[in-house]
Formats: sequence, C-alpha cells, structure tokens
Amino acid sequence: MTHLLRLLALSALIFVTACSNPGRFGGFGGDGAIDPNAAGTEVDPASDPTSPAFFSQTIGDRVLFAVDQSTLGPEAQLILEQQAVWLMSNADYEAIIEGHADEQGTTEYNIALSARRANAVREFLVTRGVAGNRLRTLPLGKERPAELCAEERCYSANRRAVTIISTGPALS
Repeated sequence: MTHLLRLLALSALIFVTACSNPGRFGGFGGDGAIDPNAAGTEVDPASDPTSPAFFSQTIGDRVLFAVDQSTLGPEAQLILEQQAVWLMSNADYEAIIEGHADEQGTTEYNIALSARRANAVREFLVTRGVAGNRLRTLPLGKERPAELCAEERCYSANRRAVTIISTGPALS
C-alpha cells in the first residue's frame, strides 16, 4: 500500500510541476495560444492589418447575391466599403474578383451572371477610389462551388463574388 501511495504522490508532484511552466513548449502559453514574444515563433498573419490574411479573415473576401441577381445588397456594400479602404491603404496589392453562380441554370447563363457579379464588385470598388488597373474580374460560373449539395443553403453560398488579393506585376 505504501508503494501505491508513494507512486500516486510522485505522479501528482510531476503533474503539478509540469503545469506550472506554461512556456515550456516553445512559445505556447498555458491556454495553448502562441506567445508572439517567444523566440522563434511567428505572428499570425491575420493579425497584421496590411496582410492578405487580414483582408480575407477580418474584412471579408466575399459578398453574396440573391437568386439571378448581380445587385449589391446592403451587407455586401458594407463589406466592399471596408475592402475599398483596405485596398486604398495597401497600394502594393492588386485584386482578382471572381464571380460565381450556383449550379442551377445553364453554363452559359451562369458564366454571364457571374461576370455581372464580378463587374458589380469591381465598379463599386472603383467608385470608392480603387484604381481600376489594380482590379481584374474572372467569371467562373458554377465551376468552383463553395458548397456541394442540392439545397438552398449551398446554392446561396455559391452565389458570390470573391476578392482575391495578390502582388506582382500590374494586372492587365
């Protein structure tokens, strides 16, 4: 019995000691989050307001549309206002605006609809001061769905325009 008590006491001591040093795993705090001040760790790119990750995750890289529509609703306009501000503040980046449609309808119809959606986003950004030569549109129709199912929740997720941030030579 004494061996069992000693083993339990030793186990408890090891457990308590291990929990008392939250930085022992090289940059992770006691809550599992990365400590940006720890040597050798990288800061999450989404926390840098000049990064494409911040644009995508914090501002939002996509806007949704109603069935058979390319008109920007109020929620889409709010997101695009923020996109325009980000693009104006980060002139080194360009954007490709992908237009998408749900899988209902013909391929030809959906390509045309997705082109109208991408152009609606581009024109909105241009009217907010983003240089048109920094923006290119790419109509994809129903070829790259975000969701795959024959339900309205999937259809609505696929009726979208996505702004993809890039660097490099000027878009043509």
